Amino acid sequence: MARVPYLDKSDLSAENQELLSRNINLVRALAHSPDGARAFGTLVNFIRFKSRLDPRLREMAILQIGYLTRSPYEYSHHVKLGREFGVADDDLRAIAEETAGRPTKLDRLARTVLRAAREMTLDSAVADETFAALRAELDNEHLLDLVMTIAVYNGVVRLLATLQIDVEPEYQHYLDEFPLPEK
Repeated sequence: MARVPYLDKSDLSAENQELLSRNINLVRALAHSPDGARAFGTLVNFIRFKSRLDPRLREMAILQIGYLTRSPYEYSHHVKLGREFGVADDDLRAIAEETAGRPTKLDRLARTVLRAAREMTLDSAVADETFAALRAELDNEHLLDLVMTIAVYNGVVRLLATLQIDVEPEYQHYLDEFPLPEK
């Protein structure tokens, strides 16, 4: 159960009701801080809609973070979003395999993106070798967009965990289909 109540449009002033245009639990919790919710939304919307990073790679990095941190909310939401942006079911299975250190059929760049997401999540920074491998394949804009994505979503999973945001029932089947590892 969430540590703050989920707000509905009727709980907000008229000028803040647009915050709940996406009626998901995270946004309903963030609406307690309207300006904070707007700032958060601006950054997340840049990552999702304006970043020039390949959307499949972006979603795979976010999924790696959700999987590694065992964040049911983040992971379930991005299984859905990832599919919309080109992440295949084989990619989703490969994230679990890559996390376990087993070989996959992912291309080199996808494997490197997942490794970078794991390193930033577990070690707070991408290792020199991994960064060099990314630099060999991505220009500075794409590289920065990837690093920003990983950094932001590491913050998101911590926000979700601290607020104990519940997975909406309509997202539960994604966790059943692609379960997170046991703690």
